[in-house]
Amino acid sequence: MIARQIVIHEDLSATAHGIAARLITSIADALAARGVAHVVLTGGSLGIAALAAVAENPARASVDWSKVHFWWGDERFVAADSADRNAGQAEVLFEALDALGLDRETVHAMGSTDQYDCAEDAAAAYTRLLADEAPEGAANPAFDVLMLGMGPDSHVASLFPNHTRSDELGAIAIHDSPKPPPHRVSLTMGTINSAREVWLLVAGAEKAPALAAAQHEVNEASVPASAVQGTQATRWLVDRAAAAHPRA
Repeated sequence: MIARQIVIHEDLSATAHGIAARLITSIADALAARGVAHVVLTGGSLGIAALAAVAENPARASVDWSKVHFWWGDERFVAADSADRNAGQAEVLFEALDALGLDRETVHAMGSTDQYDCAEDAAAAYTRLLADEAPEGAANPAFDVLMLGMGPDSHVASLFPNHTRSDELGAIAIHDSPKPPPHRVSLTMGTINSAREVWLLVAGAEKAPALAAAQHEVNEASVPASAVQGTQATRWLVDRAAAAHPRA
């Protein structure tokens, strides 16, 4: 397993700005190396705060955003205009990047109830989209950075403890989610772990026990966050409150 780098910031705001600076640099490096970048975004309070911090960071002007593909780790299967949608919350970033050449065709949102009859159809469509943008013979792009939030129960994306697991690549439908809304679409653990770098973003004292458990041992079934890893780097970007548990 790739060794984890754990970076502790003072609070949620400092963590969000640290993530933003790191993300801009990583995207610039990917563009310099390969001419294109693939980034998987996450929602949640810290995930969206990090996107807002990117939108405010002056260094964003140094990136050719027309060559950056944005993906999602998971999404609520609700109406496209629902406030629950991660994609809608991320407009804080996309609107800031429109003036810097962002191509909305490279913002790959997961499907909504306006487009598909069921979460299975939305997941299948996203799986096809991933394959369409993948190198020949691969199931999905080699994501340069894949960001994940973590719940107090240690879930990542919409992969909840002892709930839905899949050995498939791509996206899957989630039903009866322990956290509402019940119907979701999520990348599988195998797809998550195909990323070059996986970043776990965690803030808040209520998540400290789960963070400690995830660092203690790898158990995908009961502690999904413990099983995430990048092929080149695994980074845990957390605030001091989340790192406060004795085992962390």
